[in-house]
Amino acid sequence: MNATPRGQRLHIALFGRRNAGKSSLINALTGQETAIVADVPGTTTDPVSKAMEILPLGPVMLIDTAGLDDVGYLGDLRVKKSLAVLEKTDLVVLVVDPGQGTGSFETDVLSRSQARGIPVIGVANKCDLYPNPPVGAWAAALPVPWVVVSARTGQGIDRLKRALVEHAPKDWTLPTIVGDLIAPGDTVVLVIPIDKAAPKGRLILPQQQVIRDVLEHDAVAVMVKERELRHALAGMTRPPRLVVTDASAYLKAAADTPPDVLFTSFSILFARFKGDLNTLVAGAKAVDGLRPGDKVLIAEACTHHPIEDDIGRVKIPRWLRQVAGGELVFEVVAGGGPLPDNLAAYRLIVHCGGCMLNRREMLSRLMQAREAGVPVVNYGVLMAHMHGVLRRALSPFPAALAVLGEDPEGLGEEIWPCHLAKYIPQ
Repeated sequence: MNATPRGQRLHIALFGRRNAGKSSLINALTGQETAIVADVPGTTTDPVSKAMEILPLGPVMLIDTAGLDDVGYLGDLRVKKSLAVLEKTDLVVLVVDPGQGTGSFETDVLSRSQARGIPVIGVANKCDLYPNPPVGAWAAALPVPWVVVSARTGQGIDRLKRALVEHAPKDWTLPTIVGDLIAPGDTVVLVIPIDKAAPKGRLILPQQQVIRDVLEHDAVAVMVKERELRHALAGMTRPPRLVVTDASAYLKAAADTPPDVLFTSFSILFARFKGDLNTLVAGAKAVDGLRPGDKVLIAEACTHHPIEDDIGRVKIPRWLRQVAGGELVFEVVAGGGPLPDNLAAYRLIVHCGGCMLNRREMLSRLMQAREAGVPVVNYGVLMAHMHGVLRRALSPFPAALAVLGEDPEGLGEEIWPCHLAKYIPQ
């Protein structure tokens, strides 16, 4: 936790034509030679990210993109890849070279940004060469706040930083992971299995972030492996406020946690933290509707080396085949960016916890699924349903429980018994 995770940084993307000075502006903002700068058009061919601090915004991620006016077959691919960055962008910086002026390229970015509710700042670069850029005229067609700078000399960079602070989305800061569920002095027990999937010598990112969030809210974090949970609870003078388990230990952790103690999982916490828990809970209903031959998309936010019994590549597909009563067609997409365009071809999307995505990108993916009419569920919600503990794991979240109550068939173990329980090792 020495560095702020990428998914918790305000994402600021720079767009503009080739040689507008985007890379130079990145270097001026960071005070480092972060981006390659050259007079050759098209020097930046792929989005490049740089983590930094801009006070009082705090940790941000600056994203340099290829020129919007790139040409040719490869140029079209670069432009498409650049525009895809909007799906994870919180604030757009539109860089204009006064020698080129503004036109359809800039208008298109503004339109796409407005459609996504992303604030835009216009930057007239190269004021060392063009001291009086016509920003008033540009503002008529591009009604956004404008700042005049020189990335080469540093003139106006401080004004640009202030503009970033002033126009960053007011709600960009991620909601607390667990802080609204606890009070100062409460105890939170975290059930953390140590198995071959755990990184050697350290905890995985969601576990680290929950520990930090508990401490920041003046509560006590107690970490145990699943076999020590019962013993730890028995030794406490008062019950904990909350027990949070890794999804792989759902059954034992749920059995060992007293019924009057709130209980959930890291995956469910992050379903709320990074996206929309209610949408993912509703998506679990599609599991029982799977039939042989259906296509299922496994969506992972990062690229990792799958282990022998990988949860997304092996375990979940095996369980879903058992639900369907036959073979299913599984496809896996890994890494950031939007989901595939052909989502309507899938019967179900199963998404990872999204710890490497920012909230805007995760919500964008959920919106993609909703627009395609495809139910989406994440690993933790799906596993809770299949283990028959979904209602218990949603005990801290009344709104999500209401989603269950609205469906006469329900989702929890009490009113929608999971027929997979016989397949899950006790």
